[in-house]
This record gives sequence, structure tokens and C-alpha cells, in this order.
Amino acid sequence: MTNMTNNKSVLDWIEDKVALVQPDNIVWIDGSEEQLEALRAEACRTGEMIELNQEKLPGCYYHRTAPNDVARVEDRTLICSKKEEDAGPTNHWMDPEKAYKMLYDIARGSYRGRTMYVIPYSMGPVGSPFSKAGIELTDSIYVVLNMSIMTRVGKKVLDVLGDSNDWVRGLHCKCDVDPEKRWICQFPEDNTIISVNSAYGGNVLLGKKCFALRIASYQGKNEGWQAEHMLILGVENPQGEVKYICAAFPSACGKTNLAMLIPPEGYKKKGYKVWCVGDDISWIRKGEDGRLYAINPENGFFGVAPGTNMKSNPNALISTQKGTIFTNVARNLDDNTVWWEGLDKNPPVNAEEWTGSKVNGPEYVAEGKKLAHPNSRFTAPAVNCPCLSSEFENPQGVPISAFVFGGRRAKLAPLCYQSRDWNHGVFVGSIMASETTAAAAGAVGVVRRDPMAMLPFCGYHMADYWQHWIDIGAGLDPEKAPKIFNVNWFRKDDEGNFMWPGFGDNLRVLEWILKRCDGEVDAQETAIGYIPYAKDINIEGLEGEVSEESLEKILDVDKELWAKEADGIEEFYQKFGDKLPKELEDELAALKANLKK
Repeated sequence: MTNMTNNKSVLDWIEDKVALVQPDNIVWIDGSEEQLEALRAEACRTGEMIELNQEKLPGCYYHRTAPNDVARVEDRTLICSKKEEDAGPTNHWMDPEKAYKMLYDIARGSYRGRTMYVIPYSMGPVGSPFSKAGIELTDSIYVVLNMSIMTRVGKKVLDVLGDSNDWVRGLHCKCDVDPEKRWICQFPEDNTIISVNSAYGGNVLLGKKCFALRIASYQGKNEGWQAEHMLILGVENPQGEVKYICAAFPSACGKTNLAMLIPPEGYKKKGYKVWCVGDDISWIRKGEDGRLYAINPENGFFGVAPGTNMKSNPNALISTQKGTIFTNVARNLDDNTVWWEGLDKNPPVNAEEWTGSKVNGPEYVAEGKKLAHPNSRFTAPAVNCPCLSSEFENPQGVPISAFVFGGRRAKLAPLCYQSRDWNHGVFVGSIMASETTAAAAGAVGVVRRDPMAMLPFCGYHMADYWQHWIDIGAGLDPEKAPKIFNVNWFRKDDEGNFMWPGFGDNLRVLEWILKRCDGEVDAQETAIGYIPYAKDINIEGLEGEVSEESLEKILDVDKELWAKEADGIEEFYQKFGDKLPKELEDELAALKANLKK
């Protein structure tokens, strides 16, 4: 084995981990297509992956995980900061010394008979001032191949890293995939991630949530930038001007759909276009001109398959049609392609459901069973996306005009409202709440608070994270700072029907948001912030679906409901004790006072 670097910190760390896990072989991932192709062939030989129909799905493969290893496990995802109070009340904590001992005891000798793959990877375009390097050690070809889609991998990363010690250490050991010994541990002060006994992407693709959010959020706090669970999209108007928005939503709130939005016909005809820069994570820094700029640190999409179809998200579906790895979906054995609930209405007759049993698809579905797991995934290269922004690889990022927060609230939040100023916007983000989904293990349909959609991903104390947001705002010229908004696509009427069509029509709300950023439309002040006048949201082409009267209802602010909400916020804030920023305390007091007016 030839080392691909002379970096002493890298080589010493790898040597230490080799002694721990004792692999039979060591392979450095150089990023070449030849090497990746050889690994795909090997994974198919061992049964780790199945090659799909290469005519219909060129370069696509199928993988299934163990039935007990299908989602992120939040109760076994730990922040191992030296002091417990630095992890805060929303994270699970373990003392680093204790955690290392526990993990090393589990990992010891677990690579015997296996190969160690050394994956040097860059989060963000290689060499960008935003970007950070990581190295993941893994005994899973599936991880190697997914990381080569989700990040930039190979020797070029090490060349840029040079002799630097500023890189994130990642060790993944499949072990026996034992759920009782499954741990995903982040050590923010050590730039280290260790994941054992899982093979599910969200727990083992260590560049993703583990590094790009948990570790990076901590790095950002110390270095004066932000790592956020936000999509980045560009809206191009008929004059050819593009404005960029970062938006945060908890899972199952249409984040990927919004990131790859297709404008309604009327907008298309006028020349509107929407460009996707990222569907999940943003790294945000202040540029030389005093504005905030964002990059997407990832290089692919790790999307939820069920519900993705040509109507809900054609761009996402098209992105999956080459070079993609599908995990825990169903297989159509007649033509060796994939299927999932919501793809179309024709489950394959000759089907293999996600655990591998052969079934009659229509009969199986009729019994109320799922052919694909509700959290089944596709890992697709970003370059496949038809609406990928030409700025995707821009090392300087794109300038942000607006931050948008959202969640699923059937009755409470109006379709859209704007915060009064930056600190009020941080308050709006801090009180986000939504229904839980299958993306996280546990109960489905429970409403929970998820500040900035960062609850499972903030690598340090959530109150310090809010303070960081406030500090970022204090360092911005108010004229150049992004405006902050909240949206709710999921408002329901008394019969339980959605009142807003959603999907592509969400552009109508984004148009209003960008007009507000440019000072082109007025808004009406309410107890919770500024809401649109119904006449200012374009509903042309929605005849029969949305009228100005029904729009008024979706924009309604029910003070009674909000008073209950304020009590819920107060209860939530109590978790943070003395750490709660005074600015947020003041915002809550202002909300309560406004509701009494």
C-alpha cells in the first residue's frame, strides 16, 4: 500500500486506527473512476450491492441495510464535549474519555478479515475558502461509493490539505450491526467522529450530518461562520437576475421539493427559473462586501425515495436515473429496476420488497404493507439535476437575500410572515415546530420543536447556537443582512384539507419574499410579524384552488392559538435556563404583549 500523503497528522492517526481495528488490507481511495468501478464490481460479487438494469438505469446499484438499521438513531447519537453543559439539553452527551473507551472496545479487531478503505474527502469545492477536509476510515464499500457521490473524494483533497492538521477524523466500523452497541459519536473539540454498528447512510456517511452539521456548527461558532440545515435555491426573474434564498425545514416538509422547484406554467412563460444550489446543508460566511454568502458543502443528494415522482419532484426523480445508489426501495424483478410508494400507481407484480422477500406487489400493497421502507433512500450525483445552478461549484458561494424557516402546522402559522428585524428572525427560527416523520427512528406524527431544523444536528449547546446567530446579525450592516421569513405550506381548513396547493406554486410566496427584500411591496403588521396583503400574492392560474378570500384565511393570525403557542415556547425556553439569550427572552415578551393588544 502506498500512502497518498506525507501529512504526519494523517499518517499517525491512520497508523493508530490500523492497530486498533486490525484490517487485513488497506486501500486509499484516489477518486479515480477505475478504482470506483472495481469496487462496484467487488460489491456486486459479494452481494453487498446489486447491479440494476444498465439500459434503463445506467451506473445505478441497489443496496439493502439490516431491517434494524434503517434510520438515524437520535438517542444513540452523542455529542462528547469535555463538559456536559457545552452539549446542552437538546443533545445526548457522554464524557469523551468514557466514550472513546466504549467505542474502542467495540471497534477493537472489528476489521479482521476486512479491508480498511481510507477516504480523503472535501466538504465543499476542493480548495474553496469555505471548504474543509475530512478522512473517513470504513470497512464498507457501500460507504466508499456513497461518499464518492456525496462529497469530493481522492488525492486532490490531500494535495490541498498539505501538512495542515485542520481536518476531521472519521472512523466507521460496521461490526455486527448490533443495535444495542450502535453509537454515532461526535467529539467537537477533537474534530473527530466515530460510528459503530450501523450501515445506514445517515449514521455512516460521516461527511454528511456528522461533519457538515454537528462538527461544522461547532467549528463555525469558533471561527465566525455558520453551518446550517438549509437548502439553497436561486430564483431567476424574467430580467435574468438571480436572487438566492436559504431555507430550513424539518424532514417531510418538502425541503428537497422546494430546492428543485419547477415554476408554475404562468411563471415559466414569463421567463422565471429556479436553480438548485443545495437541497440540505449550507455553510455561510460573510463576504468581503459585507453580505452573507453560502455554499453547499455536499456533492450529491441523499434523498427520501417514497413520494418522489414526476409530479411531486421531477428534477429529483431525473437526478436518480444514472449513477445512483438506491437503498431499501423495492425491486421490480421483471426488468431489474426500482419502485417505491408514490413513484406511480403500479407496484410491480414480480416484486422484491425492501427486506428481500419476493412478493406480488399489488396484493402486498393492498394488504397495507410497504414495498419500500418509508425512509428508503437514493444517493444521486448533484450533476444529474436538471436545475443545478451554474454557481454550484463557485468557491465563493452565492449571496443570500433571505432566510426562510418553515414547518408543518395545520392551524397555527400563516402561509408566510416576515420577522420585524434580525433578532426577531432568530426568535422565529428558534420556535420552529413540526410533525415527526420516518426519517428519524421513533414515533411518527408528534409535533416537536425543532429550532432552525437543527435539533438533531447542532454540535453544541442550542442556546449558544442562538447566541451565535444573534452575534452574526450584530456584525452585519442591516441593509445587507438577509431578511428572515417563516412559511407554512401545510395549513388545513376545518375539514382537514390543505389550503395551499404547495409544490411549484410555492414560488408565488418566494416571489413575495424577494419583493419584500427589495422593498417592492408593503406588508401588514401583526402580533407575530409582517404578513402579506392577499392582493400581493399572485394567484393567477390558481382559479378554483385558491381565491383572494381563501388566501385571507391562510394568512390569518389567530391570537388565541398564538397565546397557547407562546406558553409552549416559554416552556421550551425553560430548558435552556440562564443560557437563553436575553434577546430571545425579550422577543417572547414582545410576542405576548402584542397578542394582548
